[in-house]
Amino acid sequence: MAFQERNVATYVGRHCQRMWDMLFYNHIGKGEWDLKIEINVNAENEETQVKISCARLTPEIEKILATLRMLDRQLTVYREGEMYLLDVSSVIYAESIDRKTFVYTRKEVYESGFKLYELEQQLEKCGFFRANKSCVVQLKCIRSLKMDLNRKIRATLENGEQIMISRQYAEELKKKLGVK
Repeated sequence: MAFQERNVATYVGRHCQRMWDMLFYNHIGKGEWDLKIEINVNAENEETQVKISCARLTPEIEKILATLRMLDRQLTVYREGEMYLLDVSSVIYAESIDRKTFVYTRKEVYESGFKLYELEQQLEKCGFFRANKSCVVQLKCIRSLKMDLNRKIRATLENGEQIMISRQYAEELKKKLGVK
């Protein structure tokens, strides 16, 4: 296996470990169904393909698809019973409310099938950071910052909404912005 192919396998392995754990413990470990994974590395292939064969589309398979789309910088979200594919660049922030995760763009609000910490892990490479225990924000979408009480920071986003950056995460934000 060439060096580059090994890096791709490591990348996929690291980022899909959580998904594999979920599948294994929720289904395979219970003997509900078998999951067969086949990887064909061939230098003559002109493009990479991922094929999924299944009897029916289950929530677990939808989650696998959503994870794969994140590698292509797309996020699978839902609104009014319809599934949408959003470019990650259009997302301003995501927050968790009552065990549901909502994704906010400039004009719309969608629901995500991921937990907030799962989104955070996937989006941190795209310029997102944790603002407080229930919110991750895209750094480039912050219009202004104002120091608040108890070392908290009030951030005004480009859509006009304001969120609080807790003191626990305020120092990390300052590091990312290069300010003191």
